[in-house]
Amino acid sequence: MAANVTGLTEIRGALARLRRTTGLPVAFGGLVDAGRQQMRISELSGNATPALSALAVTAGSGLGGKAVALARACAVTDYSSSRQISHEYDSAVAVEGLRSVLAVPVVVRRRVRGVLYGALRTAQPLGDRALTAAVEAARDVEQALVVRDEARDLLTAARPAAAADRSGAAAWEQVREAHAALRALAPRITDPGLRAELLAACGLLTPAAAPVAGVAGVRLAPRELDVLACVAAGATNAVAAERLGLRPETVKGYLRSAMRKLGARTRGEAVAAARRTGVLP
Repeated sequence: MAANVTGLTEIRGALARLRRTTGLPVAFGGLVDAGRQQMRISELSGNATPALSALAVTAGSGLGGKAVALARACAVTDYSSSRQISHEYDSAVAVEGLRSVLAVPVVVRRRVRGVLYGALRTAQPLGDRALTAAVEAARDVEQALVVRDEARDLLTAARPAAAADRSGAAAWEQVREAHAALRALAPRITDPGLRAELLAACGLLTPAAAPVAGVAGVRLAPRELDVLACVAAGATNAVAAERLGLRPETVKGYLRSAMRKLGARTRGEAVAAARRTGVLP
């Protein structure tokens, strides 16, 4: 359920951006049910009626179904009279008063995960600007779903690793790698529920430990901890910056601040101190 909510949140935002950047009066879309090869329209923006709401579109049928089947963008200038598509959904489209429509698939790892539509209530070519904006909006959703999938995979891998015997070097190193990856992914998650779940999982991966002498009660800011987790995984400042979406100079600043709080003179000392305090696994 959380996965679907996250995907719909991203689609909703993409539809709003699509209307804003193109001036299209109507945009709508939804996610594909892989088991049924069916896409259900669940998100609508600018609609005048509920005719399209919850409409189930089968792969290969109508414009959206064609986009799902071909895994590429499709468009028609006059939906009801187009010979390029089948017409199972003409009634709902007519009630909403749509004429020119485009449909762009959201494709993740070669699988269509959703469809974004944009439409006019007049029969006229939509043009390259509208198509390009729709494709860019779909790419944004794709990236968000990739991040979500990576996060879920890491959570799945991290839980058994955390439960493993911590005296096992290989298992414990896996925990550390998962922790660093989760910390790097969390800031890129737009859904607050999933982001909180990731950070909670990070907390479960860190051991309880006695404070380091001289730095009792040390509190690292979230970004300081993100940077330190990357450093602990062997990342350079440049690599950490790329993973976290920060500038290298910003990474240096967070690292210096963390080192000062931990009473460390080097990166290695900072990582060791953070592990002894229990803020890093």
